[in-house]
Amino acid sequence: MCGRYSIYESMDHYLKELAPLRLVINGYDLWAIDRYNVAPTTRVEIIRSIDAGLSVDKVRWEWSPFWAKGKRPDPINARVETVTTGKFFKQLWPNGRAIAPANGWFEWVKDPDDPKKTQPYFIRLKSQAPMFFGALTQVTPGLEPNDEDGYVIITAASDQGKVDIHDRRPLVLVPAAAREWLEPGLDPQRAAEIAMTMSRPTEDFEWFAVDRAVGNVRNQGPQLILPI
Repeated sequence: MCGRYSIYESMDHYLKELAPLRLVINGYDLWAIDRYNVAPTTRVEIIRSIDAGLSVDKVRWEWSPFWAKGKRPDPINARVETVTTGKFFKQLWPNGRAIAPANGWFEWVKDPDDPKKTQPYFIRLKSQAPMFFGALTQVTPGLEPNDEDGYVIITAASDQGKVDIHDRRPLVLVPAAAREWLEPGLDPQRAAEIAMTMSRPTEDFEWFAVDRAVGNVRNQGPQLILPI
């Protein structure tokens, strides 16, 4: 996963698909989010579970533990093969489980005729339904964002058929699996099983080339996800 995605519907749109019967304990904007080009280090909406219900929080897309700060750039993704057992994300696993709602993500492919050039692709569900990325987050309760807070998206190996775009992809869960992922007190072994085995199959997705303007993080708008 390269590091850009889109989330442009209203939060109600994602919540109704994800968990229509769960109580959302905090307020959120009712209008469209309109983020067609989410880049690392920016704050964007994620969904997490707390004792009273679901919480929608705007959190920075990157995270590292305190002992790793400044040693290297904070990662934006966590590999599913090591996230449940490695030291780096131990602070977040398994109690920091969250969902990053999305409409699709971008990957860049090298031009076979000119390796210095790349072509961006947009990847979405064939149904164009909301996507639910499995994520891990740290969110400190309070009114002001905390500099230690952030989130990472869990990535899995791409199946044969999408390797021509990228060898990694987000952990995309169907709504039922995403709801279970958010259940408080979910057994860590079951959470690991969801992460390792329940990513949506390649045949659920479609992908197409889009305008290179998406490469500039300042660019936004629906034109960024139109096929060319």
